Amino acid sequence: MKPQTAMHYADNYLINPTNPITVNLIGAGGTGSHVLTALSKMNYSLVSLGHAGLQVTLYDADTVTPANKGRQLFADSEVGLHKSVALVNRVNRFFGTNWKAVAKPFNRELLRQFPNRGRANIYITCVDTVAARLDIAAALHDNSGSFFAERDRGMYWMDMGNAKKTGQVILSTIAAIQQPESKIYRTVNYLPAVTEEFREQLEMQFDSNEPSCSLAEALEKQDLFINPALADLGGSLLWNLFRNGMTSYRGFFLNLADFRSMPITVG
Repeated sequence: MKPQTAMHYADNYLINPTNPITVNLIGAGGTGSHVLTALSKMNYSLVSLGHAGLQVTLYDADTVTPANKGRQLFADSEVGLHKSVALVNRVNRFFGTNWKAVAKPFNRELLRQFPNRGRANIYITCVDTVAARLDIAAALHDNSGSFFAERDRGMYWMDMGNAKKTGQVILSTIAAIQQPESKIYRTVNYLPAVTEEFREQLEMQFDSNEPSCSLAEALEKQDLFINPALADLGGSLLWNLFRNGMTSYRGFFLNLADFRSMPITVG
C-alpha cells in the first residue's frame, strides 16, 4: 500500500479572516526589503480575490548607508533614514496601504513592554545572527498561549537565512494547528521551528554582522541575487498556503552556486 503524503492544512482563520492577517516582518536588510515587496504584491492580489489581505508591521532599527544602495534598492535620498520607515513609506504610497514601521529591533524585551502591539498571526524573520533567532523563538514561545482575539493569535513563523550563495527558508507553526480529517493525506498539525530542528547547527555558527563600508564589500559577504531569490521563493511558499489552504512543503534549501533548490517536506 502506497504511503499517504504528509500534508499540513492552513489554520482556517488564515483562509477566512474577519480582519486583515497581521504580519510582523522582522529585518529590513537584504532579504527583508525584498520580502516586504513580495508581501505588498501578495496583499494586493489577496484583496483583489476577496480576501481581507495583510496588515504588515516592519521592525528594524538600522539606518540606510551608502553600502546598502544597489543590493537593497535604497536611493541616495534615503541614506540616513531608518530602513523600516523608508521601505514602509514607499509601499504605502505605491499601494495605498497603511502598514507600520517600528525603528526598533523585535525581541523578547519589546514583547514584554508592548505585548498587544507586538503580536501577529504570522512572523517572518530576516535577521543576521543566531542570537536574534534564539531570542525571537523565546519571545514567540512566551506568547504562544496568550491572546484576546484571532488577530492576536500567533500561527506561523517563517525564518529566512543565508550565507554568500546559499540560504534556507523554514516555515513552522507557533503551536499545533487543528487539522481536518482526511482519507487522502496524513495530516500534520505541528511544523518544527528552525531553532528547534537545527538548534545544534545554529549554536555552532559564529555571528558576525559587522556593517559593510561599501557595496563591493557587502557583495563579498552576500551575492547580489541570493536575497531576492530567497524572498521570492519564500513568498511563493506563503502564497500557496493562502491560495491552496494546505502545503506538503515547509521550506527549502537554496544554492545559487549551482542553481539548486531542495524542498523540505512536511513529514
